[in-house]
Amino acid sequence: MTTGLMDAAVMNKPLDIVVKKINIPDPKANEALLKVYCIGVCGSDVHYYEHGRIGRYVVKEPIILGHELAGEVVKIGSEVTNVCVGDRVAVEPGVACGRCEYCKSGRYNLCPDVIFMATPPVDGAWAEYVTIRSDFLFKLPDSMSFEEGALLEPLSVGFHAMNRGKVTPADTIFVSGLGPIGLLAVQAAKMFGVSEIYASDVVPYRRQLGLEMGVTEVIDPLSENAKDKIAELTSGKGVTVVIESSGNQRAIADAVKVVNRGGRIVFVGMPAVNEIPLDVNQIIDGEIDVYGIFRYANTYPAAIQALRGSGVDIEKVITHKYALSDIKEAVEVARAQKDTSIKIMIYPDKSNF
Repeated sequence: MTTGLMDAAVMNKPLDIVVKKINIPDPKANEALLKVYCIGVCGSDVHYYEHGRIGRYVVKEPIILGHELAGEVVKIGSEVTNVCVGDRVAVEPGVACGRCEYCKSGRYNLCPDVIFMATPPVDGAWAEYVTIRSDFLFKLPDSMSFEEGALLEPLSVGFHAMNRGKVTPADTIFVSGLGPIGLLAVQAAKMFGVSEIYASDVVPYRRQLGLEMGVTEVIDPLSENAKDKIAELTSGKGVTVVIESSGNQRAIADAVKVVNRGGRIVFVGMPAVNEIPLDVNQIIDGEIDVYGIFRYANTYPAAIQALRGSGVDIEKVITHKYALSDIKEAVEVARAQKDTSIKIMIYPDKSNF
C-alpha cells in the first residue's frame, strides 16, 4: 500500500522520540517513493537527540531523523526515467540544487541550498516510506544487500576522503579513530588498493574490530606515541597519508607530526571546538598537504562498483539491529554504549532482520 498512513519515529524535542502514524508522502514528478528496508543510526542523529542542535542547525519543531538508508522503489513520479518500481536502491540523502557554481563544477556537496535528510528543518528516513529526487537513487546489484546499500552513505565519507587525499595503492595510511567512519575509511582504503593501514583508538573493542576489518596494526594512543609506534612498525618508513576521523583535539594536532614529509592529511572528524593549534612550520617545511572534507560528492556509483566482488565486508560495523518500533531503545544504546555500539541498523519491518 502506497497511500494512507505509515509509522515514523518523530523526535518532538531532545530525549523525546516516539513512533506515530503520519501520512505516506506522495512523490513529486521528479521523485520516487521508497519503501525503506533499513536505516542506520548516525552520530549526528544521536547528537540531535541529545542536544537538539549541531552548530547552526537547530531543531525548532518535531523532526524525523535518519539519513543512511536503502529500500525498494514502490512509486515514481511522471518525469522519472532512471529507476522503476521494484528496483532495489541506495539513497544519497543530500539533494543539491544543480544550478550553483559548486554544483556545476561537480562539488555539489558544497551547494549552499542542499536539502539534506535529517538536517533541520528537513525530515529524514526513520519511517516506513520516504520520497527523494530520483537522480539521488542508485540501483543496487543483486549481490549487494540492503544493509550494504544503507552503509554506502558512511562509506562514501571514507571514499571521499580517499579522493581528497589522492590515495593510491602505493600509499601507507594511518587512520586516527575507529568509529563507524574510521572503520569504513579503512574499507575505502582497501578498495583503493592500499595494503598497509595503521590505526588508533582508545577503545579496545574498536581496535580489535579494526584488526578484524583489515587494519595491519592498531595503536592505543593513551599508552603509545603514534609517531614512534608507526616508525617502529614500518621500520622507519612512516605513513604518507593520515585520515583523522576522531575529531579529538590532540589527534588533530598530532596529525602533522605523524605524517611523512610531502604527505597528506585529511581531516574528517568534527572537533568540539573551532580552533586547534597546529604546527604550521612543520606543514610548510614538510610540504604537507592538508584537506578538509564535507560529506561527499560523486561517490555512490564508484563505491558500488568498488564494493561489489571486492571481498570487503562492510557489514562488520553493524553491531545492533532494532525494529523501528524500538527506536527509543536503539538511540539510547547508541548514546550510552558508544564503546561497544558501532553501527545500529533500524528496520521499519522487523521481519527483515
